Amino acid sequence: MKIVALNPPFLNHFSRESRSPAVAKSGTLYYPMWLSYAVGLLEKQGHEVLLIDAPAQSLSRETVIERMTAFHPSMVVIDTSTPSIYNDVEVGTAIKKSIARIFIVLVGVHVSALPIETLDLDKSIDAVAFGEYDATLVEIAEKLPQGKTDEHLQSIHGLAFRASDGRLIKNPPRPFIEDLDAFPPVADVYKRHLNISPYFYGHSLYPLIVIMTGRGCPFHCTYCVVPQVLQGHKYRQRSVASIVAEFRYIRNNFPQVKEIMIEDDTLTTNKKRCVEFSQALIEAKLTSIPWSANSRADVDFETMRLMKTAGCRLFCVGFESGNQQILDNIRKGTKIQVIERFMKDAKRAEIMIHGCFMVGNRGETKKTLEETLRFAKKLNPDTAQFFPIMVYPGTADYSFYQEKGWIVSKNFRDWLTPKGLHSSTMSNPDLPYDELVRFCDRARREFYLRPHYLIFKLIQSVKNPAEGKRNVKAFFTLSKYLFRQAPSDLTPVEKKAC
Repeated sequence: MKIVALNPPFLNHFSRESRSPAVAKSGTLYYPMWLSYAVGLLEKQGHEVLLIDAPAQSLSRETVIERMTAFHPSMVVIDTSTPSIYNDVEVGTAIKKSIARIFIVLVGVHVSALPIETLDLDKSIDAVAFGEYDATLVEIAEKLPQGKTDEHLQSIHGLAFRASDGRLIKNPPRPFIEDLDAFPPVADVYKRHLNISPYFYGHSLYPLIVIMTGRGCPFHCTYCVVPQVLQGHKYRQRSVASIVAEFRYIRNNFPQVKEIMIEDDTLTTNKKRCVEFSQALIEAKLTSIPWSANSRADVDFETMRLMKTAGCRLFCVGFESGNQQILDNIRKGTKIQVIERFMKDAKRAEIMIHGCFMVGNRGETKKTLEETLRFAKKLNPDTAQFFPIMVYPGTADYSFYQEKGWIVSKNFRDWLTPKGLHSSTMSNPDLPYDELVRFCDRARREFYLRPHYLIFKLIQSVKNPAEGKRNVKAFFTLSKYLFRQAPSDLTPVEKKAC
């Protein structure tokens, strides 16, 4: 079967697969990674797939439909996100009008949380593959040639669909994939389908490749959407041998790549595996390309030192708050003292840290905001981001804020500013959203414009030209937001609500 996997047109450099989809102030643009893994599995089963990443290539809706029409697909898989969902459905509708007998299925965290509600938006959408959707797409592609019948579709777990009589049916969920080695290396999918030059992470060396070595997260943070609606809370892992093989593939096929980013929710949750993985890279002499990973703030020094020897350059860490009660409220499972020790050990091991700080969490006050800013300065990570909480359908936080009546708009278009930057419709009566935004702007300025920090970055750039190139690119992208007041960016609903 001919299949199109589409990251649909919306805003240029819009990152749907980000944990908080938007146009990032840092210039970060995510790979369509989960869509690419599904492409690899579909191709492995013998299907011919065209992968189109419209935001990365600045493709219009008309151009995308022209490419698809020339390809003659029988099915199109459309990635989605909460703030772009109405647009994504509209793209599906336009495709349906242009290509005869096309089967349209939506995927992603938003439709996984609200499959029936999404199908109800427009009759042009045939189905939603909810949860971990790779194997669901393979089964759809196997059964569609037999005829689009309710009986065929009703046998597919992980699928919600529109029946022939108009009813919206949600089938039982699909079990998670345990054998992740069954997937072809995603780097090979990138090689054949994508130009990697648009993809950029503000904290990473450029250009980079993004892969995963496991799916699912064993922790239960109240705000994190991917484990809660897409991939579950069991950390399923690829074999170390398959990861080493993919590192070798990247080295041999992407000579321009300066870094590999491992996008597991938390690579370091299994420290024994981190040790095995690091030792395997060292033994295979595959430490020439630096790599980074998402990490918990609890890795011990010896493990970090070995990971550094294996090529680890940076950890991306969700510190979230400098107040212990707030960390407990959001079920973060970390302790302030442990975080402080982790930072000291990371600096000893010479692993850089990108710190993420989120405000507006349960129990937030003006006092705890200042605690978080002081904490960020004390930790002094290499880079940091500050943003108001974003709660997405399907998460515990979405239910919490909904019950409080603090979600002031259910129109998902309001969840971005007109320019596509992070917005929110969460407004705590004691800390309205505009106040949180102003705090984040001030925190960003105070963190990045400290004389000590600027001198550190200058020295870093002189000593390491690769880091200098990253610093210059990131600074010029971010600088236009460092000196602006945020309220001008707020959407009309936010101005009114706040």
